[in-house]
Amino acid sequence: MTDDACLNGLEEKIGKVPRIFRDLKDSNPELYNSVMGLDHMVWADGCLSRKEKKLIAIAIAAAMRDQHAVRAQLAGAPHLGVSLAEIEEALRVTFLLAGMPAYVYGRTAAEEIYNKE
Repeated sequence: MTDDACLNGLEEKIGKVPRIFRDLKDSNPELYNSVMGLDHMVWADGCLSRKEKKLIAIAIAAAMRDQHAVRAQLAGAPHLGVSLAEIEEALRVTFLLAGMPAYVYGRTAAEEIYNKE
C-alpha cells in the first residue's frame, strides 16, 4: 500500500490527519512505517469491529478530555456508520467511569460534529 493510500485510510478512520503526522513519513520513515503498521493492526476487524473500536476510542478521548483526539475520532465515526445515539450510549459508560465532565465534553463535541451534517 502506498503512503498516500495509508494516509487516506487513516483519514477515513480518524478524520483529518495532523500535518505533523503527514510530515513524519519524510522526516522519519521508519517511525512512520511502524506507526502505520500498528494502526492497521489495531483498527482491523477482529473480535471487535472497527465501529466498536471507534466507540471505545471516542469514549477514551472524552475521558481524557483531549479536544484534538475527541474531534479526530468523531470526524472518522460517520465513515464507519457510527450514529449519534451509539456515541451517546458509549459516553454514558464514560460518565459512569470518568464522571460528568467527560460525558459533557464528549457529548458537546459529538453534537457539534453530527449536527453539521
